[in-house]
Order: sequence, then structure tokens, then C-alpha cells
Amino acid sequence: MGGNDMKQGFLRHIAALAIAATGLALAAPMAAAPTVYPTGTTIYDPDKAQNGYTVLSILGTPAVIVIDMNGRVVKRWDGFNVSSGGPARILPGGIAVAPTGVFPRHQESLALIAHDFDGQEVWRWDRSERIMLEDEEVWSGRQHHDWQLANFPAGYYSPGTTPTLTGTRKLLLTHTSLSNEAIADIVLEDDRIIELDAEDNIVWDWRASDHVDELGFTVAMRNAIRRLGTRDAFDWFHVNSATWLGPNRWYDAGDERFHPDNVIISSRQANVIAIIGRDGSIVWRIGPDFSASLAEQAIGQIIGQHHAHFIPKGLPGAGNLLVFDNGGSAGYGDPTAVSPTGNAVMQRPTSRVLEIDPVTLEVVWTYAGANFYSFNISGAQRLQNGNTLITEGAPGRVFEVTSEGDIVWEYMNGPSEGYGGLNAVYRAYRLPYDWIPQLDRPEEVAIARPEPGSFHVPGTVQ
Repeated sequence: MGGNDMKQGFLRHIAALAIAATGLALAAPMAAAPTVYPTGTTIYDPDKAQNGYTVLSILGTPAVIVIDMNGRVVKRWDGFNVSSGGPARILPGGIAVAPTGVFPRHQESLALIAHDFDGQEVWRWDRSERIMLEDEEVWSGRQHHDWQLANFPAGYYSPGTTPTLTGTRKLLLTHTSLSNEAIADIVLEDDRIIELDAEDNIVWDWRASDHVDELGFTVAMRNAIRRLGTRDAFDWFHVNSATWLGPNRWYDAGDERFHPDNVIISSRQANVIAIIGRDGSIVWRIGPDFSASLAEQAIGQIIGQHHAHFIPKGLPGAGNLLVFDNGGSAGYGDPTAVSPTGNAVMQRPTSRVLEIDPVTLEVVWTYAGANFYSFNISGAQRLQNGNTLITEGAPGRVFEVTSEGDIVWEYMNGPSEGYGGLNAVYRAYRLPYDWIPQLDRPEEVAIARPEPGSFHVPGTVQ
């Protein structure tokens, strides 16, 4: 899903086989999994956490799941498919919005839909392109990985925002199939970003393949794509997030690059984060090569990243770039012994969350830790109290950390209903209790951090 993978999820310390959406396989060492491990909420300090509901987009689970701070499922909407289209979000009033439907052999959904609290469909978008599905031509949204609302640009709560679905501009990340000899001599699965007006008419679109030069693709990178492009529908750029910047202090100070309606994208496959202007040009970019400038060298190579966005106004760090830097393997370049095809030339077996000043490129804050690693999917949300909610997606772990890096809430997702029972979480969001007024506010019960040394199997030597 928000990486390249159709099967994912492994506990920390356990590596898995990742099947990439490009048709490539990334092998990882195999290890014996534990027979018992804790799931649900494992740490919770009510006095230090940003209390509220947490919305889970779980790979393989055909539903939108909401849990309370103690890990209890308090609401479930069925009929969705976040495994193809990306994150679920809840709007005020208990409205669930998420993708549905599958286009086989393509990592995308057929439609983006909204259900009210009682599960009745209240909105649908499926009019991007017509596709052949089981020998029948049908309309499809071809939506994948991300979508946004103009009054909700980062897709998560900030003070003063009351997002609505109807009468609102929308931004959808979609696919389109085309040929472009500047990239490869096959049909490409290109990333297309479309904007809908308040009446859901397409009023703006952007295609990644039209901007290959602006996106920093060298001759070596293009040659690697040509070596890999041996099948039609090759997902060459693999954008995994597309977000309006929203109101920000940089634009208020006169920097036109950061116009609120400009769009920031993340290309997992190419290690590129870029901002698209209203005319379609690239007005700001970091990557693919983070040795290109002293400022990028100070950041260090970003690899296979997800969920690049500006922190919304009203939250600590507002206007800074927040991104989950996965590590793992990504990036095109010259062939090496490790990467004979020139694919996945950058590799690192650790993850980190970065907060970056987009003007100076200074790293303002970072989170990294021992055994903190998700080779795909994942994300981060800045909370009102200054904490950060982190989705370590592959192992199914969602946790909240203070600015000092202390964990004040942690949730381990159990085996899901699909994908062989794996527990991966594409992304999680925290929202205020009053956004789902139909639910009674739950009791908040502190959960002390477990002491690993106290665990033992009865009847064995302690």
C-alpha cells in the first residue's frame, strides 16, 4: 500500500518478503516469530497524551476502524478498502471517508466514498477514467494512496478547522496509463493529481511524466527505469502522498513557493519530495540525491519516504515539513553489486521522522530509535499538545511521543482480517472526541509501561 507492497506487516525484529507494486521483490532475512506478543494499547499516560479517538487504516481489513485510548474498538464502518486507495479519515459529525473497490493488478481503488455514522453512502467519486474490469468498461476514480479536502489540507485535526465534504474543493491522487519515451518505451502507470471544484468537476490536473526533468532525473536514473520497464503499467514514480500546503507563515511572509494551493508530493520510488505550483511547475524540491547541497547533506539521504506534508496552522511547528523517512530500499541510479538493475540503490535498515524548515532545510526535530523501522507505508501527525502520533506501519505499531521522544501512548495492532492475518497499519489519525458526537466519551484508564523482564513461560526457569 503506501509503500510498494501488496503484502506487508511484520513485528519488529522480524523481516518479511515485500512484494513491490512495480513487480520487484525485496528480500529480507527471515526469523522465527514469537508465539505470544502483546496487542492493543500497551502504554498510556492520560495526563501527557493528546486524548481522543484514533482512526486506523488497516491493510486487509475491509473497514474503517476507530479505537479509544485504551484500544477498544468503538466504531467500525464496513464496505471500504484502504488496501488499494489509501487513508481513511473521519469528518466532524461521524462521517467516514475512504476508498472502495479494487482494480486487479493495479494498486488503486475504484471510488472514494463517504458514509454517515449509520453506514449510509452520502457521497461518491468514481469519474476519473473508464477502465476494463472483468471484460466490462466501467468508470473508475483510479484513486490511490491519498486524497485531501481544501478545508482540511493536511488531512488531520488542527484548531479552528471544521472540514466538510459537500461544497468543498477536493484533491485526489490517481493513476493514468500513457506512453512517454523520455521515461520508457512501454505503457506507464503515471501519477495524475486532479482537483475537483465544489461541484466535483475536474478543474486542474497534473501528470508526473510531464515533469521528469524538473524532478531531478539523471541519465543514470532514466536508464535504470528503462531496464526495469519490461511490462506495461509500470509504476515508475510511485507518489504516495499529495497534499495542499494550506495556509502557512512562509506564504504570509511573501514566499510565493508556498502558496496555500500549491501541492506537496512524495515519490517513494525516486526519493523525491517536491512542491507543485498552480501552473504545474516544480517550485521546490529536495532529493533524489541528498548529497547535492550542503543543506541536503545535513538532512541525510531520505529513502522511500511517506506522508510528506506541512504542519497545519494552529499546531506546534506550523509551516514545517513533517515526513516519515522509511529507509529500506528505494531510488534509481547506476547499477551496483547490491543493485544490479540500478533500482533501490539507496538502502538503510532504520526509519526516522523528520521535521524540516522548508526555507533553510534545517532539521528542527527528529524521532529515531532502536528497532524503529517500517520499510513501507507509515506516517506522522503533529498533535495540539506538541506531541507527534507516529504510524510505524509495517509492524502495525502506532504510538505517541513527546517532543523529547518519550512514548506516552502505544498501540500494537493484532492480526488483520486479510493478507494472511498480517497486522500492518497504512496510517493512523488522532481526532477529538466531539468529532463523533454519536459516541459516549470513553473512560480513560492509565496503562503502565510493561516490564519485559517480568514476562516468562509458566514452568520454566525465571
